[in-house]
Amino acid sequence: MLQRTLAKSVSVTGVGLHSGERVRLTLHPAAENSGISFRRTDLTGEQGQIIALSPYLINDTRLSSTVVTEHGVRVGTIEHIMSALAAYGIDNILIELNAPEIPIMDGSSLPFVYLLQDAGIVDQAAEKRFLRIKTPVEVREPDKWVRFEPYDGFKITLTIAFDHPVFNRSKQTFTIDFAGQSYLDEIARARTFGFMQEVELMRSHNLGLGGNLNNAIVIDDTDVLNPDGLRYEDEFVRHKILDAIGDLYIAGHPIIGAFTGYKSGHAVNNALLRKILADESAYEWVSFPQNKGLPAAFHGLSRVA
Repeated sequence: MLQRTLAKSVSVTGVGLHSGERVRLTLHPAAENSGISFRRTDLTGEQGQIIALSPYLINDTRLSSTVVTEHGVRVGTIEHIMSALAAYGIDNILIELNAPEIPIMDGSSLPFVYLLQDAGIVDQAAEKRFLRIKTPVEVREPDKWVRFEPYDGFKITLTIAFDHPVFNRSKQTFTIDFAGQSYLDEIARARTFGFMQEVELMRSHNLGLGGNLNNAIVIDDTDVLNPDGLRYEDEFVRHKILDAIGDLYIAGHPIIGAFTGYKSGHAVNNALLRKILADESAYEWVSFPQNKGLPAAFHGLSRVA
């Protein structure tokens, strides 16, 4: 299987979820083996240089997966666009933005999917590299855990645990196996969510300034406040899977393995990636020329003309 990039550059304007600032986002094709990179076009000098994405640059996970470089350059809320890149198997891309945060759009990855479809996707000459899990790796905290295990494909099972009337009415565990299920159908439309009291607290600290009912599910003590309700009955856990797919793709390559999480979040997802990469016996790099031996989960990587 070959590496992929965009056929052309595309741009969109949106609002940062936490800053409330308008953001101009542009996606550019990139050379094979160059990977996924970011550049802040509003900065100059060292701060305006291209940032090659790495799990080791995710240095703020309090509200999102946020790149923080040694020069203090921030690129926040990258998980939704990373999730869309994973769905299309994009290996090489330059993402430019003129603010510290990727725009939230509608709170899901669907607008980024549409942006990639508009750009078009092309194969490149070099073989795509996959990270294959060889031994189980786990990160466990007192109230949450995440694990990768060997599996000939890509599967995610995730459980959330909220004792709240809204969550008690929906399933809090969801599994998706990409050998037979579609990211676009099952995951891409799921939006980020938050509780009204948390929104008020964040705004008192000048955070969440761009959030509204058009780009997030907001929940009060008993119900969903959005007039149109939920896009899926279990939209909350599906969005957590959307986040996890984006967080894991920060590795820069598709992962062959089964991911399981209980109350997973950006911090433990990133810790799991770092733990895997720190143990060379836990994984191996593999390629599949002419797709020979390619797990079925990756035959279905979304294609656009």
